[in-house]
Amino acid sequence: MIGVELSAYRKQAGLTLAELATETGITKPKLGHMESGRYQQHPDDIAAVLRACGADGRAVDRLASLSGRGDSKSWWAPWAHVVPDWFKTFVGLEGLAESEFTYQPMALPGLMQTEEYAQAITAATGFVRGNHNERFVSFRLARSQRVTEAASLNLHAVIGEAALRLAVGSREIRRAQYEYLVELAERPNITLQVLRPECGPHDAGGTGQFVVLSFSEARPIAYVEHLDGAIYVQDPDDVPAYTLVADNLQHVALEPAESVGFIKALMSET
Repeated sequence: MIGVELSAYRKQAGLTLAELATETGITKPKLGHMESGRYQQHPDDIAAVLRACGADGRAVDRLASLSGRGDSKSWWAPWAHVVPDWFKTFVGLEGLAESEFTYQPMALPGLMQTEEYAQAITAATGFVRGNHNERFVSFRLARSQRVTEAASLNLHAVIGEAALRLAVGSREIRRAQYEYLVELAERPNITLQVLRPECGPHDAGGTGQFVVLSFSEARPIAYVEHLDGAIYVQDPDDVPAYTLVADNLQHVALEPAESVGFIKALMSET
């Protein structure tokens, strides 16, 4: 996140890396590493770069403060051997985020799954080795505690009807999952909307699932997951496309109260 910010300020100032090196006395290769995030950036270097780019004192204090977060212990360390590197990056960013928007057309968000549902869908997908299933599920539950117990993340989820109707596990597991979603929707830091085909066309028709993370100390980042990796959209010129799609989905989907009513109707079907 810091690297993206530094790059954005440099480009706004119209400076090349070579010109910035001259202004700051920091070598061009080191500046390149600072922008790429290859190495942890130090507060003094961050301040020197930002001042050379004409940033105000608030931006300097904000990013210098953010650099100290890199020394904090990762909560997911006990699960490091079952979580791929590209997803470790995501949960690290999620841990710093103030709010998260997620669009999931075909599967329920991991943050909102019950333990039994998570076990059933993990076992069915085949992406996790059989002897790692239990550990992966425990990781998913630990991750969700930030939303359910700590309530330190504001979560807005738009879920496709297909995700709710997906035949995961037994009827009892699905009914318990529906009950859990209704419970989550009552929490002040969680907003849940259901997107049905009857809601009509929307801007995410060709995008598939995506996440937008917003931070108090940095610019938003969009996250798009693939089968064996992910793309982090960080350029300030590209992220707004995802936030606009997120706004459109919120407008098109059922209102939160209607969404809860729809989930309760699914409960009666099971």
